Amino acid sequence: MDVAPWIWEVTIGATIVFFIFDVWHMRRNPHEPSMKECLVALSFYVGAAILFGLGVWYFAGAQYGGEFFAGWLTEYSLSIDNLFIFIIIMGKFAVPREYQQNALMIGIILALIMRGIFIAVGAAAINQFSWVFYLFGAFLVLTAVNLAREGMEEEQGYDEPRLVRWVRKHVPVSEEWNGVKFFVKQNGKRLLTPMALVVITLGMTDLLFALDSIPAIYGLTQEPYLVLTANVFALMGLRQLYFLIGGLLQRLVYLSYGLAFLLLFIGVKLILHAMHENEVPFINGGEPIEWAPEIPIWVSLLVIVGTLVVTTIASLMSDRTKKDPAKQ
Repeated sequence: MDVAPWIWEVTIGATIVFFIFDVWHMRRNPHEPSMKECLVALSFYVGAAILFGLGVWYFAGAQYGGEFFAGWLTEYSLSIDNLFIFIIIMGKFAVPREYQQNALMIGIILALIMRGIFIAVGAAAINQFSWVFYLFGAFLVLTAVNLAREGMEEEQGYDEPRLVRWVRKHVPVSEEWNGVKFFVKQNGKRLLTPMALVVITLGMTDLLFALDSIPAIYGLTQEPYLVLTANVFALMGLRQLYFLIGGLLQRLVYLSYGLAFLLLFIGVKLILHAMHENEVPFINGGEPIEWAPEIPIWVSLLVIVGTLVVTTIASLMSDRTKKDPAKQ
């Protein structure tokens, strides 16, 4: 896929301007967004992603268009799962509702920065070493197994990052929120606010999420531009989604299993791709394994959409059965 430098510049510039404006607007008017506000914003972001994908389809071809949609849907699904952890973090720190979207927005920006770094590193590694697909594939398979095991647990625990524990121990922290400020002066001393701890926690959590999401999307497309834009569109609207379906997330009891299956599928797809382009000396003498099939992008799209639909329907039916004992 031939992407002109000016397209990269416009895309990155527009993304930076958008997030800077969003943060500035929220810091001037911290509040809990209404249902209407969330629906309007979310509809805009999803519509923009669909239009962008159709544009890629039209200008670059069906293959790249399909890769964008597959990557966007996968990243969006992983982001929805991440909202579970965000809800736990907000509850643990007792973040006031009117400040939550500000904290989320900053956390999303940190996630985008970290993913941008991982995207660049991943692209460089793929260009230099084809065997990196073996590592990505094995990592995703292992992640899928761990995610499925976590889904078997009735309650998901949350361990505070070590960095946050270190900050609590060595840096004075104010007990008052002081709006959305990160620092405050009390008795002549400069203190961190709880909001700063929340943002640090979200940033560390986003770092862990990036370790899963970037290998996953590279299993669907090796085009850095599509990887970046799929991540940008997946993160846009995540804040509104948090407030819109926060209660619904608790009902998606099989989401972890669905995502585990998707990661397993993409992991196997990566390993097959690595075998197809094999250069590792101790595997088949360093020659490509011709019988290793390449899974086409339309199959990946069907698997992704089908898995999400089945997972959602099964979760809602299970929740409905629990609420109506007569149906058990």
